[in-house]
Amino acid sequence: MTVKNKWAGALCLALASGIWGGMYVVSKYVLNFVPPLTLLWLRYMIGFAALYAILHAGRKKKEKVSLTKKDWLLLAWIGFIGYFASVAMQFIGTQKADAHTGAIITSASPVFIVIFARFILKEKLTARKILALITASAGVVIVIGWDIHVQTYFWGSLILAGAMITWALLSVYVKVASWKMDSLTITTYAILFGLLFTTPFAAREAMMAWPVSSGGFWGMAGILYLGVISTAGAFFLWNKGLEMVEAGSGSLFMFLQPVTGSFLGWLLLHESLNGRFFLGGALILAAIAISLLPERMRLVRRMEASKNISD
Repeated sequence: MTVKNKWAGALCLALASGIWGGMYVVSKYVLNFVPPLTLLWLRYMIGFAALYAILHAGRKKKEKVSLTKKDWLLLAWIGFIGYFASVAMQFIGTQKADAHTGAIITSASPVFIVIFARFILKEKLTARKILALITASAGVVIVIGWDIHVQTYFWGSLILAGAMITWALLSVYVKVASWKMDSLTITTYAILFGLLFTTPFAAREAMMAWPVSSGGFWGMAGILYLGVISTAGAFFLWNKGLEMVEAGSGSLFMFLQPVTGSFLGWLLLHESLNGRFFLGGALILAAIAISLLPERMRLVRRMEASKNISD
């Protein structure tokens, strides 16, 4: 892995996390009109259509990728645990709790990504990763506080915890899939499986809630944003980033979500930012630097050593 690829992966992960950082507010608004699983189904229909069009156009000039039965089973597993179970629980949990509680609980996902990566991917649990996790966790607590309403939103919080753990599993198995498949293929077909798993539950929910309102212009705009940007775009960027960096290091970018959410609240909703935001944000960025910079230095030293040997 080159230094250039590692930082390109970091950029993809940062962009994905930034998009998701602003997703909770949009989801909360649209959920006023559309039931959670119905909204998830709409997200996947729109996201899959966009990604498949891009995949099909790109494959015209490339050799067709042959997927084995084992590959399809892995994509189905990713679609089930990540794009069905995790995101469905995120939507339902957010509806039963609030956006703030959802942001806090799901931001703990990196801890589980590091743990799962240790046992599934055999990634080393180094002192550097542990220090980065602790630093970033402290940053999240400082930015958004620990005012989590577990007692008020008990079931919502429990469901959100399930979303966090299954998302961690998704991130690790995406890394496994990237050993053979490209990120666009993984994202497109995993979303397709997520769509298939969601369909019967969404159909039942829509029948019970019929008629379902679109929420007018802003509701439709929110649905399109969630489908194209938060689903097709952000899922692809996250998977592409995990293809380029270790899952444990990439997980730290999840901590950027509350920072992005707070910043967008200031930029678009004129919410105030205090010293906690800047201190916590600085700690999160420092944690990412702790995770990435030492590896960069090792790569540079390896390149210099290889050059000296060849000379």
